[in-house]
Amino acid sequence: MKHVLSALALACIASTARAQVGHLPEHSPYRDVEASQEFTFFGGHYRAGKDPIGIAPRDGPMYGLRYQIHVGGPAFLTARWSHVNSDRLAIDPTQTGTARQLGKHDVSINLYDVDLSLNLTGQKSFHHIIPVVNFGAGVASCGCSVESDPYTFGTPFAFTFGGGLRYVPGGRFQLTADWNNYLYQLKYPTAYYVIPTGGTAAVTGNQARSFWKNNRALTLGASLLFFR
Repeated sequence: MKHVLSALALACIASTARAQVGHLPEHSPYRDVEASQEFTFFGGHYRAGKDPIGIAPRDGPMYGLRYQIHVGGPAFLTARWSHVNSDRLAIDPTQTGTARQLGKHDVSINLYDVDLSLNLTGQKSFHHIIPVVNFGAGVASCGCSVESDPYTFGTPFAFTFGGGLRYVPGGRFQLTADWNNYLYQLKYPTAYYVIPTGGTAAVTGNQARSFWKNNRALTLGASLLFFR
């Protein structure tokens, strides 16, 4: 994927250079973006991937901070923290029937990742718009423990990828719209597979104890640009 994205970025840059031929600078749809760093506050919605028995953290509002620095050409290095206000359904696998259900509990997810972002129009905007793609990795964490439920979220490794648009009207501010995917592993505790007296196990069939799931986020943000 990395080679494909790099080739796409180089093609867009070449197209940008060709498109400027024949335009006077003041009439060109392309504008130089001179800021080398940016700091962004964003907010939006996190859509959690589904799990077979529904005990993992679910959808919720999301907000966070992102710092980005230019490292050369169309590439930027990005560090990001995201927080999700979520909830989960807890169970006690040693019980049966309605006694097994421990209800819904509020939980918080924190996502930390470092990404490589590519401006597909290089260090220029087209009609004040810059399309962007990004990919990277980090970790996820959650205070998801509930008494009598052996499930723990842990701190799984997470892959990230996505894209977005930057609106750069000029000056020190910009607006952003981003779609991102967080891919991390979910693990069920061994106790979920134990059959209690007079009942059935919380997890039945051939369900694996651990599996990867996609979790998507759509956010809007406002950025401060600095260090030209």
